[in-house]
Amino acid sequence: MHPLVRVGQSDPRPAAERQAILDAPVFGEAFTDHMVLMRWTATGQAAGEWGPIELRPFGPLSLSPATLALHYGQSIFEAFKAFTQADGSVGVFRIERNAARMNQSARRLAMPTLPDGAFETSCEALIDADRAWVPTADGSALYVRPFLFAAEAHLSVRPAEEYLYAVIASPVASYFGPVLGAISVAVESSDVRATPGGTGAVKFAGNYAAGFAAHGRASAAGGDQVLWLDAVEHRWVEELNAMNAMFVWRRNGATVLSTPPLSGTILEGVTRDSLLELARQQGGDIGIDEVLEEPTSIEAVRAGIESGELREMFACGTAAVIVPVGRLIDADVTRTVGDGEPGSVTMALRSALLDIQYGRAVDTRGWMRTIEPVG
Repeated sequence: MHPLVRVGQSDPRPAAERQAILDAPVFGEAFTDHMVLMRWTATGQAAGEWGPIELRPFGPLSLSPATLALHYGQSIFEAFKAFTQADGSVGVFRIERNAARMNQSARRLAMPTLPDGAFETSCEALIDADRAWVPTADGSALYVRPFLFAAEAHLSVRPAEEYLYAVIASPVASYFGPVLGAISVAVESSDVRATPGGTGAVKFAGNYAAGFAAHGRASAAGGDQVLWLDAVEHRWVEELNAMNAMFVWRRNGATVLSTPPLSGTILEGVTRDSLLELARQQGGDIGIDEVLEEPTSIEAVRAGIESGELREMFACGTAAVIVPVGRLIDADVTRTVGDGEPGSVTMALRSALLDIQYGRAVDTRGWMRTIEPVG
């Protein structure tokens, strides 16, 4: 196990102040009492090695204006949630997948990978130290954000020789508000999110910043999210701003769940993978006859909405879990998916996943991991 040390004197928020935040959490606004830091350097006695995991009070970082990440964008991150279980314990969902994906992102950005087990150890230490911050209300959770960036102060255009890994956490409620309704998505007609051979398949900070302009256009058109198309033909559906896209079709008397295949330009979402597995194993209970990873053109989506073959559409990801899509804003045309309301298959899948995450259903797949007190 990678070494863990405690640094500094903790000064937790007063219980009443913390409870007020937990009673009405706002996504990404308030943070817990602690954070984790771990440093890597290419020089000196510890050249090429990671230092210890430091659990310390949450606070500002001191960075040079010449920090490489600020200039050349060497920055990656992950995200997952810690849930209060039905028995009162705290559990996390499939974080080994997040750990693997973070190292995949690091390799793509020419950054050092984390030591075996360091991701899990660091995140579990933070959650354990701040378990009083894990909300107990249904639909709420502790959102955990590990990130890694180039911390060297230098302006050469090259990989950094110093990196800082950190973990922070924030209590959150439902991403789109307390009442789950269908959102609207706007098809992006000019910009693209990712290109073949690029960084679309990893959690690179620049992927998200590059979508802000399109998100502004979508919002101005009445959309809540952007629906991205491919960069080559500009007709194949890829994903949304920070979520994968899924479709429910009625074909030849069968209900088919589909999603675009992983192509190197789409993020391999943990929620996406989990829903596909649930649908394949429990499809009969949810009303799904077939599960496909298939290329889906925007023309097929338009035609499916108009013919009624496309019954439901939803987006999925860590922050929102599953959010139904009720309207497709496509240039000057707005199409309603189904009746515009959350569909039965969408909601059944959502319930099946949340029941596992909150400990209301038996976890037969070993997806949940209990956070044990470190002492």
